[in-house]
Amino acid sequence: MISSNLASSFAMENSKFFGIQKELELNEGYQKTYKKMNELLPTLPRSKGWWLDQLLQYQGFWLSNHGIRGSMLIDDHFNPRPTDIIVATSPKCGTTWLRALVFSIINRNSFDFNDHPLSKANPRDLVHFLEAHIRGDRSTVSIDGLLSPRLLSTHLPYSLFPKCMTDDASSACRFVYICRDPKDVLVSKWHFANKLRPKELPPLPLEEAFELFSNGVSHYGPFWDHVLGYWKASLEWPKKVLCLKYEDVKKEPSGCVRKVAEYLGVPFSPEEEKKGIVEEIVKLCSFESLSNQDVNKSDTRSRQNPMSNSDFFRKGEVGDWVNHLSPQMSEILDKITEQKFQGTGFSFH
Repeated sequence: MISSNLASSFAMENSKFFGIQKELELNEGYQKTYKKMNELLPTLPRSKGWWLDQLLQYQGFWLSNHGIRGSMLIDDHFNPRPTDIIVATSPKCGTTWLRALVFSIINRNSFDFNDHPLSKANPRDLVHFLEAHIRGDRSTVSIDGLLSPRLLSTHLPYSLFPKCMTDDASSACRFVYICRDPKDVLVSKWHFANKLRPKELPPLPLEEAFELFSNGVSHYGPFWDHVLGYWKASLEWPKKVLCLKYEDVKKEPSGCVRKVAEYLGVPFSPEEEKKGIVEEIVKLCSFESLSNQDVNKSDTRSRQNPMSNSDFFRKGEVGDWVNHLSPQMSEILDKITEQKFQGTGFSFH
């Protein structure tokens, strides 16, 4: 008869063996995805990027090589869970803010507001960026190892996700999406791009950024198609996709925090309301609070991580575009927005 210790040891070794086998299989699967991507990339339309990289048109949207790689890996290998929460944004629409809000709402009973993870870490370190995380170790071992509910973020358009994530019947994943007036998005992206451009390159002129953006050529753009993808999904599956507007969150942050909590199935109790927990979350996640944390003042960059924490904080204001765009630029963008959203029920006004 095998002793209990020996049996336990055998079970552990067996578990390790199958774990290694699974990782090897995943790595082989990743290799197939990479091969497929390498064959696809040379066939895609290309455009000049906003900083160093080129943008490629993939399934109707302009993505970098890394974005396409992440999308294809998610499509081939990501295993969604019904408890997954995906913070979704087009770049420069309030990604950092929404990450912080959702993290604080979900974990409000786990941390003291006086000694909160957001005072020690940038929101991007607390809510994993799905496109990057899934390609990090050439397997899904890391992302599969995250405890539920997994808080993830993405810039991918809704249409680029596999049906196992977007089909309402599957009930897998919930998306919290935020968008913003495209005029402010353009100005924010332009400032951000010039922070990231190599020193040997001249700054990107606003006029050039305007032309690219207006023609739909920006990371994960066209911007308007990105918004409409999530907006239409929210109308069809309101329990699966929640759409927020940056301007509304700025105007009524407490109401939006309650809305998100309700949507995620963790509404605030009367006791929490009395204790002012909603207001604590709003204060903790405000631009003033986050931007003044020492961790978010860091301007350290590296080859592996070209974006510093401070790069994600500029003004956080509504309507700053008036200080940068000409009346003609504003008029053109407003006309594009009106044409794109006509008949959809969506408006920024």
